[in-house]
Amino acid sequence: MHARSALLYVTVALPPLVLAAIGVTHPIHLTSASAEYWRNLHIAILPIFPLLAFAPWILVRGAGVVLGWVVGVLGFLYAAFYTALDVLAGIGAGGLAYDGMGMATSTVFGLGNHLGEVGSVAFIAAVVVSAGSCIVRFRTAAIPGSVLVSVGAILFLNAHIYFPLGVVGQLCLALGWVWLYFVVERAARVQSALRPHPVESAAQPR
Repeated sequence: MHARSALLYVTVALPPLVLAAIGVTHPIHLTSASAEYWRNLHIAILPIFPLLAFAPWILVRGAGVVLGWVVGVLGFLYAAFYTALDVLAGIGAGGLAYDGMGMATSTVFGLGNHLGEVGSVAFIAAVVVSAGSCIVRFRTAAIPGSVLVSVGAILFLNAHIYFPLGVVGQLCLALGWVWLYFVVERAARVQSALRPHPVESAAQPR
């Protein structure tokens, strides 16, 4: 496996795997006892959430400029609006509860959830467009991976990274993206093998 391919496998799989691992430890409820960990956990994963947007974009790079832009814009919307959820309902609410102002958390939770829903829907759209393009290009080979990432994106909408469904959703994303990238890479290798070598082309009679 080339270093570039290995790096891309890591790019599509590592962010959801990290979020799944952290999700196992995520408190189910925000209380005065869990507030400090809740706040610190969301500070730690602040740069991880936006990385989920790379995988669907990587998968459509070879499917045309228009699809690349569509998935790129959807990924940007997801990263912007879901980060607002992480900051408000994660860092903000956790900080307020830790400082004894738990009565104010409902406001930041409400704002965060509304903004995060926009981001989650944009993420679902990016995933569906990317997975659909893979099915169109690679047929049945792409169906299992496409189903996995679609399920993962849908679970992410409401379960986020909470255990168990949120964690399952992130694992579905990791496995599905690896499957789809393997399909894309294999097709690229086959196409490269079928392409005439420059020396062979020059040796052919005219």
